Amino acid sequence: MEIRRVGSQPSGKGPSDYFTGTVRIDPLFEAGEPARGAGASVTFEPGARTAWHTHPLGQTLIVTAGAGRVQRWGGEIEEIRPGDVVWFPPGEKHWHGASPTTAMTHIAIQERLDGKAVEWLEHVSDEQYEG
Repeated sequence: MEIRRVGSQPSGKGPSDYFTGTVRIDPLFEAGEPARGAGASVTFEPGARTAWHTHPLGQTLIVTAGAGRVQRWGGEIEEIRPGDVVWFPPGEKHWHGASPTTAMTHIAIQERLDGKAVEWLEHVSDEQYEG
C-alpha cells in the first residue's frame, strides 16, 4: 500500500507546447509497472485549453469544478460541468479546457501503452475554440 499525502507532490505549470493559457497540473498518481494508469487534477483558467491530442488507450475526465469545453475532431464543442464524466476512446483526436469566462478543474485519467500516455498535436486555434 502507498499513501500519497496531499501537498507531497508539487504543482506544475502546463507547458506552452501543449497548452494555451494558464494551466496548473497537480499530479495525483502514476502507477508503476506492470500497472499503466496515471491521473492528475488539471485546472484551466478562463480561455485556457489543451492542444489537440490523442491517447493510445483512451482518457477519462471527471469534472470537479467550474465550467469547461471539450471537442472531438469533426464534432461540436460540448459544455462540461462538475459531476460530468467524459470518455475519449483510444486514438480519438480531441481537446479540453475552460469556458471563455470561467475556470474549470478536472481529474484526467489515462493509461500508458509502451510507456506513452499521450500524443500531442497542433494547438487549438482561437477560431476553433470559439466554435
